[in-house]
Amino acid sequence: MKKALLVIDMQEVTVGAAHADFFKYDNELLNRVNSVIGSTDATVVVYIRNLMKNNFINKFAPVKVFDNTPEAELAKGLLLVSPYTFSKFTGDAFSVSDLCEFLKNNSIDTVELIGVDGGGCVSLTALGACENGYKVILNTSAIGTMFDSKKEKYFDKLKKLGAIFI
Repeated sequence: MKKALLVIDMQEVTVGAAHADFFKYDNELLNRVNSVIGSTDATVVVYIRNLMKNNFINKFAPVKVFDNTPEAELAKGLLLVSPYTFSKFTGDAFSVSDLCEFLKNNSIDTVELIGVDGGGCVSLTALGACENGYKVILNTSAIGTMFDSKKEKYFDKLKKLGAIFI
């Protein structure tokens, strides 16, 4: 088994010291994520950033996450153990062809997911991983969730697809 740890959307805007008011995650989430990163047996750790396209409509969004802005950067205090960072514009990180190619080139067959949000990007990426033939592990101790009802729906679907929850 060759595993990649995917760290999802742990950015300044979501969990940083000056995070947007919209995001209300447990203050200990960053510590739990760092603990998983620091003790992982994964072959590689990959960081995923969620970005918005810098277009006219998004200029009016209440929360803005454009590339090359402080909000889009990985959170200060996040344990960085590899240079591998990919950016996505949708919930599912498997929509990023460069990430898919990177995992394939590194012979990865299993992905473990941590980060935010269990009712959004983490679950959507897990579903994308299942669709792409990966064994999926969701490390619930290091997944932050604001959207509990969506998380339950996604987690039920992922269990049926064979995802492992630890």
